[in-house]
Amino acid sequence: MFDQIYSKKQLKELALKMKERNFEVEIVSSKAQALEAVKNSLPDSSEVMTGSSTTLNEIGLSDYLASKDSKFVSLQAKIGQENDESKRQDLRRSSLTADYFISSVNAVTEDGALVAVDATGSRVGAMPFAAKKLILVIGSQKITRNIEEAMQRIREYVFPKENKRAMAAYGMGSMLGKWIIFEREAAPGRVKVILVEETLGF
Repeated sequence: MFDQIYSKKQLKELALKMKERNFEVEIVSSKAQALEAVKNSLPDSSEVMTGSSTTLNEIGLSDYLASKDSKFVSLQAKIGQENDESKRQDLRRSSLTADYFISSVNAVTEDGALVAVDATGSRVGAMPFAAKKLILVIGSQKITRNIEEAMQRIREYVFPKENKRAMAAYGMGSMLGKWIIFEREAAPGRVKVILVEETLGF
């Protein structure tokens, strides 16, 4: 029920609805094109932070930002190099105000609203205001009819998968801690959504 791939026609209709909400939208057909779309959206040497995201891992962005080929400054790498836990937490908080914050969401409604949740807020905290620019990569299977179905998708479909991933990665489960419903963006050009005609993430 919650992993249907939407057609190119449906994505074009969704893009129009999202543009009415002041989101910039680019539609791409593949993971490879999604990665290039992200890279092309970033000026060289720009400061970049990524929210924890299976989607970004699947398109290869996480590996690219960690590589010597990257043209961008990864705040995630700086956080990983800090051994002091208190200082690492401070860096995580300050990273929410990055020039470019890149992540995904857990659902998008047919009329263009975005819904995301995470355990601590380290991902969703940047979305409403903190990040200067926000880039969201979204697989087309995340589209739902409305907000109610978006929340149902997250509770019944996304969370079990994320909880299993967290157990394997961290040895502890996740939780539905902090939610954001992103209805509209006030600042023109601040938010770019890359819609992908494939299944990406949960």
